[in-house]
Amino acid sequence: MTKEQSTGIDWRSVFAFPNPVNEYAARITAGLVVVLAVVTLLTGSGLGLVALAIGFWLRVLFGPRISPFALLSVKVLAPRIGHAKLVAGPPKRFAQGMGAALTSAAVVLFFVGLPLGAWILLGLLIVAASLESFAGFCLGCVIFGFLQNRGLIPEDVCEACNNISLRQPQDNGSRSVSR
Repeated sequence: MTKEQSTGIDWRSVFAFPNPVNEYAARITAGLVVVLAVVTLLTGSGLGLVALAIGFWLRVLFGPRISPFALLSVKVLAPRIGHAKLVAGPPKRFAQGMGAALTSAAVVLFFVGLPLGAWILLGLLIVAASLESFAGFCLGCVIFGFLQNRGLIPEDVCEACNNISLRQPQDNGSRSVSR
């Protein structure tokens, strides 16, 4: 009997991240992150930093199933666009991980008495999330590709990233895929 069979929990599905993902949902989520990050920066709220970090960790660990921003994007806002633009999931998860690392570091800096460092990191996050949301440029995805091209991320992590014939069509009618 495997450990999975003895517990009855499929841990892979618990921590699954969708692949492919809806680019529009990802961009909307990034826009919501920008809004919260700007409000946090303007108010100087440590709780805003914590909320951002928690949101990123929820998206990295569980995909869109638990994160309030991702749920709003996937279930409510992106379907209003009417169609999904599908892109590879692993680079988006990597980008979420970068956001989790950045916001977690900002939280630590803020609560150890170095708020300027926290605000600088938050400014970097605002730039990256704005690029994703407003221009469709995923900085974390570019870094993922750079690392994969240099062999630091194995090719099998995202075969579609390296083999254009494996990529999903860009426009799939009204089919909605989550981030």
